[in-house]
Amino acid sequence: MIALGLLRALGLRGTVVLACLLVLAVTAYGVVQDLDLLDPPARAAPAPRKLATGQPRPSSAAAADIPSGYLRLYRAAGARYRIPWPVLAAIGKVESDHGRARLPGVRSGSNWAGACGPMQLGCVPGSKAGNAWVRYGHGRPHDPAQAIPAAARYLVDHGARHHLDRALYAYNHSRAYVARVKQVARRYTTRGGGRP
Repeated sequence: MIALGLLRALGLRGTVVLACLLVLAVTAYGVVQDLDLLDPPARAAPAPRKLATGQPRPSSAAAADIPSGYLRLYRAAGARYRIPWPVLAAIGKVESDHGRARLPGVRSGSNWAGACGPMQLGCVPGSKAGNAWVRYGHGRPHDPAQAIPAAARYLVDHGARHHLDRALYAYNHSRAYVARVKQVARRYTTRGGGRP
């Protein structure tokens, strides 16, 4: 009722000016969000402390390179889905530098292929990356606490427990990608690590 009274008081010209200002504000907000000027860098929520046995311990390179919240999430998802957490961490490193990359789709929206979030799972129907998020994700793909378990579910569904190379190739159809992920995963578990 108050809004209607305000529009009447402004008249036609004032209403048009107000509508234009509103459209401009919404557009500016969208541009600022797309340029990642509004959202802070992705932060991982703490994961449960209890981890399953049999998972490798992080190397010094892993501890130096992976944000602690992300490391907890990788380890928890690895234990829960019974796949090596260093593989999840290596995917997170290659895809988004553990959510630190300022590339399209990492913190908001999607990239040119239709992938979203720190794990860059497909989230746009009909895109090159497909829409794996519908099947494997819950909540927001840009939230690492949701994206990391979704990536683990994707890998398990594609046979990671028995055919890791095949599952990684399904994740990103590139032999070079498979080799890169495995190299980073080894560095995250090798004693003394190496360069992150």
